[in-house]
Amino acid sequence: MGAYAAYEVLRSRYEATRADLETLYRVSQVLSRSLNLEETLAGVLEALHEVGGLERGLVALTEGGSGDLRVVAVHGIDAEVLDAVRYRPGEGVIGAVFTGGQRIVVERIAADRRFAGKLRVYDPSGPFIGVPIRVRESVIGVLAAQPRREEEEDLEERARFLEMIANLIGQSVRLAWEVDQEREVLRAERDQLKRTVRAQYGFDNIVGHSAAMRRVFEQVRLVAKWNTTVLIRGETGTGKELIANAIHYNSPRANGPFVKLNCASLPENLLESELFGHEKGAFTGAVQQRKGRFELADGGTIFLDEIGEISPAFQAKLLRVLQEGEFERVGGTRTIRVDVRVIAATHRDLEAEVEGGRFREDLYYRLNVMPIFLPPLRERMEDIPALTRFLVEKIAKQQGRTLEISDDAIRVLMHHDWPGNVRELENCLERAAVMSESGKIDRDTVLATGFEERMSASKSAREIDLNDPNLDERERVIAALERAGWVQAKAARLLGMTPRQIAYRIQTLKIKVKQL
Repeated sequence: MGAYAAYEVLRSRYEATRADLETLYRVSQVLSRSLNLEETLAGVLEALHEVGGLERGLVALTEGGSGDLRVVAVHGIDAEVLDAVRYRPGEGVIGAVFTGGQRIVVERIAADRRFAGKLRVYDPSGPFIGVPIRVRESVIGVLAAQPRREEEEDLEERARFLEMIANLIGQSVRLAWEVDQEREVLRAERDQLKRTVRAQYGFDNIVGHSAAMRRVFEQVRLVAKWNTTVLIRGETGTGKELIANAIHYNSPRANGPFVKLNCASLPENLLESELFGHEKGAFTGAVQQRKGRFELADGGTIFLDEIGEISPAFQAKLLRVLQEGEFERVGGTRTIRVDVRVIAATHRDLEAEVEGGRFREDLYYRLNVMPIFLPPLRERMEDIPALTRFLVEKIAKQQGRTLEISDDAIRVLMHHDWPGNVRELENCLERAAVMSESGKIDRDTVLATGFEERMSASKSAREIDLNDPNLDERERVIAALERAGWVQAKAARLLGMTPRQIAYRIQTLKIKVKQL
């Protein structure tokens, strides 16, 4: 071989090596660019076609259910056209590569009877290379291409290069499949969490059979279906947040975010930033841009608790969001539009606040579209037994043990006017549960928590029949004392006892005597 011929061989090899390195570089760029598998594979085949001298590239991957190979990418053919193209194991050259797990090099396609020709894109007189795509030791697909005519003499070399590309593809496919599996797990966990949350905040968890609570349930069921603004009214501890949760999670917005904010917990300057967000540098400490609660709630619901506590100056800013659905971040100029349902709550008498000039009348009417009034516990004493058992079960789950409450303990609880409403009842029961080593909450356990027993406002002492056989002794003595103005001698006469007898019962029954 002459010097010139040797030079040409070296130059040809150099050009081929440079082309291969350029192809590998392009392929590595494509593989690191996206986790969309079909988009990535199409990019790899494009690089092979443009730089690598390997035309009409094809990638087929196994389908888990059937075990067939599905063609997911062919250079120059749209993905929609390929959706129905499949190879059974052993079918055609593609199926043979998959089944055998070895590369197949065909010098002339028309001469190989195994060639199925499903895609009708290959030159029958040209060569063809198919190599397996592996993940670890398992064959999960096939990479195939048709070398250009000028590269026919180097088919084995082209096949080895294609195997290198197939190994890179295998790693990307493995990563994409793992990401898909993790997404499925996260999606399943998300769906399970949504089901749990909906069950937790469903109507079944709002306990009450009284007429007042049945009215509330009906209002919540009706208003949950629409985007109407809701104003929940009621004393502290009546369960306003629970009602807000029930409205959101039973509404068409249940899949959207549910964002909460207690307006009384922040000063006005922080409240504006918290609700509307701020731009970087808007104030000292604003080191980066931050979205506000309204932005975070876009497409869902925002719950503004203690809405009656905001200042008149801030009320005007809030009114604009409620009317127009738009605002600017603190320190910003761009107007942001949001689609948010507003549920507000307050224990204040807003009508009196409006009359006194402390609450804007236009904001009041904007909020008070659908008012829901929650009755205090003292006005629905008949719900206490069911509420008590529900709360005891809840506390038992929190403490990880079995708890039960006796009927006499429930009767004691019904002799209280509950200024703290349901929250006070839950706190009382939790204290009783802590003090009960056996898990049995009886009357003595409740009284040991410092609970003050007195006749309920819903049933005065004069309405109680002292001869009722269902009335236990403690209730009978307390009723007599209430009726007698806590004069023990007079109460003894009502019960047919001596003063000494009633004094003994007051002591043994642990009745706290009122000093009137």
